Amino acid sequence: MKIKRLTTTLAGLLFWGAIHPVSAQDDFLGESGINARRLQLPPYNLTGKKIAIGQVEIGRAGKFGFDKVSAWHPKFSLVGIFFRDRLTQPNRNLDNHAAMVAGVMVAKDKRLPGVAPDAKLYGAAIGSLSDSLQPDECLTSQHLAQQNGGDIRAINFSFGESLKRDPRMDAKLDGNALLTQCIDWLSRTQDVLFVIAGNQGEGGIPIPTDHYNGVTIAYTTSKNHQFHKVDFANLSAVPQGIGRKIIEKEINQDNRRAIALVAPGHHISTYDLQGKILKVSGTSFAAPQVTGTVALLQEYGDRQLRTQAPHWNLNARRHEVMKAVLINSADKLQDSGDNNLLGMTRTVLTRKNKNWLDSEAFPNPQIPLDMEMGAGQLNAFRAYQQFSAGSWPSDRPIPPLGWNYDQLSPQTHQDYLLEKTLPAHSFVAITLAWDRIVELIDTNGNQLYDKGETFRSMGLNNLDIYLLPINETQTKQAICKSESLVDSVEHIFCPIPQTGKYKIRVEYHQAVNPIIQPYALSWWTAPLAFVE
Repeated sequence: MKIKRLTTTLAGLLFWGAIHPVSAQDDFLGESGINARRLQLPPYNLTGKKIAIGQVEIGRAGKFGFDKVSAWHPKFSLVGIFFRDRLTQPNRNLDNHAAMVAGVMVAKDKRLPGVAPDAKLYGAAIGSLSDSLQPDECLTSQHLAQQNGGDIRAINFSFGESLKRDPRMDAKLDGNALLTQCIDWLSRTQDVLFVIAGNQGEGGIPIPTDHYNGVTIAYTTSKNHQFHKVDFANLSAVPQGIGRKIIEKEINQDNRRAIALVAPGHHISTYDLQGKILKVSGTSFAAPQVTGTVALLQEYGDRQLRTQAPHWNLNARRHEVMKAVLINSADKLQDSGDNNLLGMTRTVLTRKNKNWLDSEAFPNPQIPLDMEMGAGQLNAFRAYQQFSAGSWPSDRPIPPLGWNYDQLSPQTHQDYLLEKTLPAHSFVAITLAWDRIVELIDTNGNQLYDKGETFRSMGLNNLDIYLLPINETQTKQAICKSESLVDSVEHIFCPIPQTGKYKIRVEYHQAVNPIIQPYALSWWTAPLAFVE
């Protein structure tokens, strides 16, 4: 029987990246990469066990015993495989790219393990781009989000749509493409974190990188045996020069940031459908490292919930919490050993060798994230440290490290008083994340998206964060602040000017839609109270 495999002739619509033969593994899982291997080993033993994650792509990875490929045994086992919103047929929609991405997440191979080898991966194929459009992609994403009893913690997108294929007149990256709105709607209604591979390549695949409620990932390359520099292939920089007109179409409107994080993505070793080891490059292979890290963190969170550990509750499963934790724990600047830079393990550089202190985001409170590196590079172990500190409400002083999920009414604020004195010259990292509200125009009333239906954006409410001396009451006295008018993330990374006591303020400034707005807050200050 011949095997039908999906390919595409539309250049730039899929993050294939460069593919080369390989003889040895690039250590993206180790200390030179995202440091996830440390979590897989004792005493942590985090492998994503019992945590369900998803993968949506043009095709799908193969399943042993279901797809009849001679002399073939994949290094992972998929829990469920679908074609759009139904079960797939054997030997149909197989795709090399999807198989390699799946391997980065869940491969069980000793030589090339995935980030979360024991996670439950559900894969769905949308089918050939010649006969699939954004409604099909939305339907597929919805079906996948409903698997595992509706308990899918993260969904990986290593594909996207070109603006040229968007049916809107003069389509722009304004968050209003059907697929983008669908992703934001599913994030909120299904409580799932969408991890989107960042746009790359001329005339690339920017939809749905203009979403609000998930995270979009760019990729770094290895220099001096460490992943820390944004690769040249990422089209996320301010448009300049001869390619300006092309690049402008791939940048979010209104100066809204697209990239949340970077992760290793250059010469990543993984298995193809034939079981051969290849080195691959692209954001396609950076994004699944973030998705796999979510599985590791969620396994830890579920452990804490089962044992009824103090400072743990079901909010640990919220997608906003995962987003805030991942962003706030990212590496920016290497710590010298005095903990003033919060123990960060590397200095992340843009393509022009600029670090965070050189970025637009550092001095400008209206720009929360860097255009190229977002908040910095994913560090799975630091994300574990951030997450494992637990949930701390605002009704009592909070420790130096932690997170919280809460809500605010319009024109109100909430203060979090830090219990420890912060030393001068130490840095503070604070991240606030909340959802854009998108509603389904549900013409048949079944509370599900059906082809032919549309969405309506209710807009993004405006929340801000401030770091204030503990006795100050006015935000104009803040020593650091993040006040973007267009982003669904606020992020502070700044030094303490003088030793003293401080507080974090979350303020709900403007209600575009007058709702009580849920939000996730994470913070990391020195000195740390965390003990491994």
